[in-house]
Amino acid sequence: MIKRPNTQEVYCTTREAAQMLGVSLRTVQLWVESGVLQAWKTDGGHRRLPLSAVNELVRQRMNKGQAPEPTPGQFNILVLEDDEDMVKLYQMTMESWQLPIQVTFVPSVYEALIVIGRGQPDLLITDLRMPGVDGFEIIRLLRNDEAIRDLDIVVVTALNRAEIEEKGNLPADITVFTKPVSFDQLMGYIKACLAHRKIMEKPNVD
Repeated sequence: MIKRPNTQEVYCTTREAAQMLGVSLRTVQLWVESGVLQAWKTDGGHRRLPLSAVNELVRQRMNKGQAPEPTPGQFNILVLEDDEDMVKLYQMTMESWQLPIQVTFVPSVYEALIVIGRGQPDLLITDLRMPGVDGFEIIRLLRNDEAIRDLDIVVVTALNRAEIEEKGNLPADITVFTKPVSFDQLMGYIKACLAHRKIMEKPNVD
């Protein structure tokens, strides 16, 4: 949060920012909470966002295009990874599995929050080391949000256990895979998720 507003800057409300960016109000609020988008609070407790920062995000979104929305009925996986080579490896490998999954790739936390704001995915796969807001921060944010705190999260990282603990550790329910990731293990995890979902969808028979 910005401590004091710049008197030379023009500010807008979170609702106005959401309309400009074409996202939900909740998505903008998540951006502010995660530090992706700077804001300050008025004496009445209302958030105000620098118009220049909002316009910059609008420009970035126009250049990159929008990530597809989750498909209802599919097992939707969101992969947060900024390394293009890793993204290509994920794509080629996961396509070869021929599983009933839809995979969306995003390179930044703010784009991940856009996708989550449109509709909660079934699984988030994220790195911990990324420019700007890191994986630790987005996990903390998601676990503190009542509406999405049950999101299944897998971490893929080069950090060892001691380094993770040094940075504040992760919630006990987070599954951690060490880089280089074993795609056989990841496929097994996703198959287990699919099997669990199938069991949960079965009607109860008395």
